[in-house]
Amino acid sequence: MALVVAGLRVPELRLVVTGDEVSGERARFVRYLLDLVGRTDVRVVAGPDLGNRRLWFVDGVTPAEVPAQGTDVVGAVAEVCAEVAGLVRWVGLGPLTNLSAVQDARPELIARLQVTQMGGAIAYRDPSRAEHNFRMDPGAAIRMLPLLQRWDPAYVVSDVTFNPATEITAASPLYKRWAEPNAPTWAQVLKLHTDRWLERYPGSMQHDAMTLAAALQWPGIRFSGERVVLDDLARMSRSDDGLEIEMAVRVDYQAFMAWLDAALAW
Repeated sequence: MALVVAGLRVPELRLVVTGDEVSGERARFVRYLLDLVGRTDVRVVAGPDLGNRRLWFVDGVTPAEVPAQGTDVVGAVAEVCAEVAGLVRWVGLGPLTNLSAVQDARPELIARLQVTQMGGAIAYRDPSRAEHNFRMDPGAAIRMLPLLQRWDPAYVVSDVTFNPATEITAASPLYKRWAEPNAPTWAQVLKLHTDRWLERYPGSMQHDAMTLAAALQWPGIRFSGERVVLDDLARMSRSDDGLEIEMAVRVDYQAFMAWLDAALAW
């Protein structure tokens, strides 16, 4: 849903790099979905495969004629940075693996990126593990948190995104609109994806769309400086001796859902 919003409402979108890749199939799906919203101009690059299949719901959805996408993450980021002066917005909706790869190969590019990252949690619902995006690649999260700090990133943490007020179910107005006879193909794909998700989970909370809203400076999210540390599992906690980060602490959920509804209108 965040990808469709970006495709429809962010004309400056230039690049999508996948995370949590599934042998290149997630990148092919992204290419297909961007094409459906008319964004053939946006480059898609497949990030690394981290071995996770639990959140893959689109087997057989991407037409066979959609080609495999490239894999040069660093080269693609460098090209975007070379095209513009000043900062480049980076919206992190997955693990920090791709940012870590850029740091390894072209550390000077990190200074060009204004990062808004979905990830981390002070009070995660399962205290035995880190929030999902940090847990997918804990080494990258632990490494990049202090390295990014110099460039003033913002973190949209699970403490604010994991809220039933953002949950889309079969009873939601958005879902019902996707089922209308005149729904565009991209909306039908979102419905199919949601149907498969709902076979396993009660609803889909909009972590990623909220992070995109924050990156676009939507005013309904409040941030505050908090000092945090990560342990060796990338679990986040407050600490007076920790690194100070800008962290989302409050959201106007009703206004956010209205924003999302408008962003996905046709």
